Amino acid sequence: MEALKQKIREEGIVLSEQVLKVDAFLNHQIDPRLMQQVGHEFAERFKGQGITKIVTIEASGIAPAVMAGLELGVPVIFARKFQSLTLKNDLLISKVFSFTKQTESTIAISAKHLTAADNVLVIDDFLANGHAAKALIDLIQQAGASVAGIGIVIEKSFQEGRALLQSEGYRIESLARVASLADGKVTFVD
Repeated sequence: MEALKQKIREEGIVLSEQVLKVDAFLNHQIDPRLMQQVGHEFAERFKGQGITKIVTIEASGIAPAVMAGLELGVPVIFARKFQSLTLKNDLLISKVFSFTKQTESTIAISAKHLTAADNVLVIDDFLANGHAAKALIDLIQQAGASVAGIGIVIEKSFQEGRALLQSEGYRIESLARVASLADGKVTFVD
């Protein structure tokens, strides 16, 4: 997706050979027009797949997931990273390790929002090692639902996430695949 790649070139900041900061348009401040285009692109790539729900993880996956949900006409569920007073019964629970925060979080979804009849599209902001996607897939499988595919806004292709998920048979659609962050510069696959 060329508009996304251009935004990464213009506003992305390479912090190291492993970390790309995109808080100017995705992780902190959100560019709504770009997210609308991202949602449209995910909807185009996954149309006709019988998707009934979209699942993401808070907080950075919410904007692209909501825009895709709007385009596909389906509800969006976001896994919470902490238990709240209103989210305490009948939970699907998994754990996820965050590379950028270097912490493990417990994530949860209310079981009443996800059933065995659902065909779910997973959407997330980044794919690196695949930990977040695996945790979301775990929640979906606990509900007995099926995974239609995984939509990623930015993939760090030099890390093993794609290979891990593809080896388990999951379809992955990444809108921008980063080949390298070497020398403070973003280079893309393709």
